[in-house]
Amino acid sequence: MSSPAITTVVKMMESLPVDVQEQIAHHLREYINELQDEIQWSKSFERTQQKLVAAAQRAKQEIAEGKATTLDYDQL
Repeated sequence: MSSPAITTVVKMMESLPVDVQEQIAHHLREYINELQDEIQWSKSFERTQQKLVAAAQRAKQEIAEGKATTLDYDQL
């Protein structure tokens, strides 16, 4: 079942030439794929956020205790 927004977009697209409809469909596919990627990244970040906070707190504590060493980019 389509939402009113989808129905409106379909009606708008139907009033355009077929080649323009194809261009719009192509752009919409790309845009929707990008949105789906962003949703996945957000979900992934939500699942790992507490671990990231804990790692940052550990790093901050190690720095305060003098246990941290400077990263040597040449050794990577």
